[in-house]
Amino acid sequence: MSTPFPFTAVVGQDDLRLALLLNAVSPAVGGVLVRGEKGTAKSTAVRALSALLPAVDVVAGCRFSCDPAAPDPSCPDGPHEPGAFESRPSRMVELPVGASEDRLVGALDIERALAEGVKAFEPGLLADAHRGILYVDEVNLLHDHLVDLLLDAAAMGASYVEREGVSVRHAAKFLLVGTMNPEEGELRPQLLDRFGLTVEVAASREPDLRVEVVRRRLAYDDDPAGFAARWADEEAAVRQRIVAARELLPSVRLGDGALRQIAATCAAFEVDGMRADIVMARTATALAAWAGRTDVLAEDVRQAALLALPHRRRRNPFDAPGLDEDKLDQTLEEFSGEDEDDTDPDPGGPGGGGGQPTPDDGPRGGDTGARPEEGEGGEPQASGAGEQSAVRAAEPFRTKVLSVPGIGEGAAGRRSRARTEHGRTTGARRPRGALTKLHLAATVQAAAPHQRARGRSGPGLVIRRDDLRQAAREGREGNLVLFVVDASGSMAARQRMSAVKGAVLSLLLDAYQRRDKVGLVTFRGSAADVALPPTSSVDAAAARLESLPTGGRTPLAAGLLKAHDVLRVERLRDPARRALVVVVTDGRATGGPEPVALAGRAARLFAAEGVASVVVDCESGPVRLGLAGQLAGELGGTAVTLDELRADSIAGLVKDVQRRAA
Repeated sequence: MSTPFPFTAVVGQDDLRLALLLNAVSPAVGGVLVRGEKGTAKSTAVRALSALLPAVDVVAGCRFSCDPAAPDPSCPDGPHEPGAFESRPSRMVELPVGASEDRLVGALDIERALAEGVKAFEPGLLADAHRGILYVDEVNLLHDHLVDLLLDAAAMGASYVEREGVSVRHAAKFLLVGTMNPEEGELRPQLLDRFGLTVEVAASREPDLRVEVVRRRLAYDDDPAGFAARWADEEAAVRQRIVAARELLPSVRLGDGALRQIAATCAAFEVDGMRADIVMARTATALAAWAGRTDVLAEDVRQAALLALPHRRRRNPFDAPGLDEDKLDQTLEEFSGEDEDDTDPDPGGPGGGGGQPTPDDGPRGGDTGARPEEGEGGEPQASGAGEQSAVRAAEPFRTKVLSVPGIGEGAAGRRSRARTEHGRTTGARRPRGALTKLHLAATVQAAAPHQRARGRSGPGLVIRRDDLRQAAREGREGNLVLFVVDASGSMAARQRMSAVKGAVLSLLLDAYQRRDKVGLVTFRGSAADVALPPTSSVDAAAARLESLPTGGRTPLAAGLLKAHDVLRVERLRDPARRALVVVVTDGRATGGPEPVALAGRAARLFAAEGVASVVVDCESGPVRLGLAGQLAGELGGTAVTLDELRADSIAGLVKDVQRRAA
């Protein structure tokens, strides 16, 4: 076994280390989500934590790590007789992003279960992680069906494996630790809320700290065992402190005053549900025990809020994480139980540090003519002939569903129809490899004609491997939604561009909810640019959209050709993921020689390859040329106006009815 990097040798990252240690003291806190850029010791710290955890006693020979003091009555290896037990180190089990369902929950031999009535069960990673740590690196990239299984196990403390009426249940209580890089996409809200605490990590900008990080890493790589030995005393001290805090934890008192502060803080930040209150209470109690105290103080409540609330107050992926610490301090002070006469009646006045920030008296930079949409000091955010500053996006709205026709086999998601391992059963087929979802009726139908030849004359069936049929299922997949946005002068009217950005922002939010990848191509002036290569991070796309300048001519052909090139490269990287191209334009083509003819030829490339496309028609005014509709026809797609894009649009509903009737 390789020697892990010592936990106490990690440089900086105080919040990360504290959050992990609090979960080691009190697993009821509910785990940690570590968010941050690559190369910030996220995985190193998590792997080092397992070496600090005390050893656990397990029933000898039990594959499910049953506690000998209270064995699981439903354990597949049970019932356990009192007596033999063994002590082993706490486990840290890693869940790979590409793991199968059987690898996570375990595999049941369906053939033996049907033919012999034997529950032959091979435990999965959830069983291995029981009473230990389940670590998911890049948890935001985990497939939806695995996320659902994790949610169920975390909520119930048990894992259930169901296969055509044959079920196995075992305990699965674990400390869930996930790490993620937000640039690669956000996490589903349901799973986000399951993590008790969250920590944002970033590389230090202090040269001395960075030097120390490099020095320690090089020393560890040269001699892991020797490096670990030099930190053995510090590791032993932290291990002993964890044990002492665990013993003190039941004696910690959480008074009514602290509870009121917790409830007031959660209400002030408008977090959903009551899980935040419970997690804050457990975290504050663990903080007191870690500090060697038996009373929870206001400082414990404050620290608990900073760890437990940032990921729960986000309403959508475009919200910045974090808490307003001034507001937090103000709330804690208000509910501190002190005499109200002693409080400052005007905390925001001169000398007050807890008030809300005062609004600016004027635009920054001294330019009284600056508009809010312009950059600091009223300066445009980009330069060039005919170019205008970036316009703020209108408020996003719920969009109608745009999907790719046909049936795909791409990554799990929620947009287009696909052949999946989960979803409604649509038929049966012979299994390719291990049988995972039995189609019982088809299996019986395949076996029935052979019963006499197999010597069966009475009731019952003799089933052989060749009779087994896999259920063919249909679910939903995530797609690559590639936005091709016209940023030319014809779109540059501030009100219109604001509405266009609001529409694209709405589609980005829809893509986040449907687990799509997104990309952004813009065209203006004389060329097109890939503003954002295909990614799972919709908030990165929203940031690029917000700063998008406009102006110049309309090189529509260049925009379409650039999008075509992006799709060609992406097919090589991810051939199973189908694309949906969303062109946002008024349809005018004015850039380059023969702009209309070139745009038509570029559009027909998409039609020839069968790429699904939608044109969002941004044309406005009393006189409309219908150019966006013509472009949609050449793309082989459909056209919708900005109004029809809204899910609750009456015009959109009427158009859908007319389309179905035709």
